[in-house]
Amino acid sequence: MTDASARAVLARLAERGWSIAVAESLTGGLVASTLVDVPGASASLRGGVVAYATDVKRDVLGVDADLLAVEGAVHPEVARQMAEGVRRLLGADVGVATTGVAGPEPQDGHAVGTVCIAVDTPADASSITVLLPGGRAEIRRAAVDRALADCLALL
Repeated sequence: MTDASARAVLARLAERGWSIAVAESLTGGLVASTLVDVPGASASLRGGVVAYATDVKRDVLGVDADLLAVEGAVHPEVARQMAEGVRRLLGADVGVATTGVAGPEPQDGHAVGTVCIAVDTPADASSITVLLPGGRAEIRRAAVDRALADCLALL
């Protein structure tokens, strides 16, 4: 499903003449890589930021420091601000962000599989929290699938 979703996202972006940028934490660049796997992705993909560390979310993407201090990095508003920040930073029309806990251990009171995904477009935005099953690799891949599906839904 991931390849088809990536192709669909890129096709819809091309139809609109829009570009996309990604901010990734737990997926560590897999969203960008999945898009890059599609020939011609360079027509729409501006780039990405792997913001694995909390200070990178704050200092590079502009996520509010107080929000991070109170809620931690796994929160739908953090994901929303990451998507908005990467969109602004890289001059893209669409920003997509992932943050969460891929495991193997819970983090900051969040269960393994807790994932926050956000999409920010000129017309709309979404930010959700989901609980994804599986081990580390399965959670990360499922997060990519969900991020692409959520993106497609807003395009």
